[in-house]
Amino acid sequence: CQEYFEMSKKVEFFFDVGSPASYLAWTQLESIAQRTNAKIIWRPMLLGAVFQATGNASPAAVPAKGAYMLKDLQHFSNIYGVPFNFNPFFPLNTMHLMRGATAYLEEPEFQTYLAAIFNALWSEQLNMESPEVVAEVLTKAGIDVTDFMARISETEVKERLKDTTEEAVARGVFGAPSFFVNGEMFFGQDRLSFVETALKEWS
Repeated sequence: CQEYFEMSKKVEFFFDVGSPASYLAWTQLESIAQRTNAKIIWRPMLLGAVFQATGNASPAAVPAKGAYMLKDLQHFSNIYGVPFNFNPFFPLNTMHLMRGATAYLEEPEFQTYLAAIFNALWSEQLNMESPEVVAEVLTKAGIDVTDFMARISETEVKERLKDTTEEAVARGVFGAPSFFVNGEMFFGQDRLSFVETALKEWS
């Protein structure tokens, strides 16, 4: 009974693959979930649409802030011990990539897809706005490109991504990554320790 109760703990992860901070959070979240016996609820959203709806903007829009953010992300990647190379094509239009994340959400390919996309963007520095590059990355990961193209064209997938994005805004999300634990929101990969504490305190 205790085990069941603990596994009912969950963390919702609102993210966009085009966000380097979402990438860093993704590299750590699985181990946090394991340590706290929590389940991750993956919530792909469109960060551009969130910015539009909330009047927010990327830190990169302010040069001094962008330069600081870059150093900050590098510090965290060193602490986490994960590869991080800022993508020269940033900011990217991630609509198709996020439709892909939405399409594979309940499928066995989801984790494979996410890992392939995140690594291509924030480790290999690839131009993931190029359909040819995306096709190459997916093929290498063992994901059928024809299947991917068919899935991201489905109205249901487009609507689901739109709905999740609107839900995020309605719940107070203004950027990525954002986490919800037991009704409380935490913003930014630099708040992961808060997320972990909240999961540990969940009773």
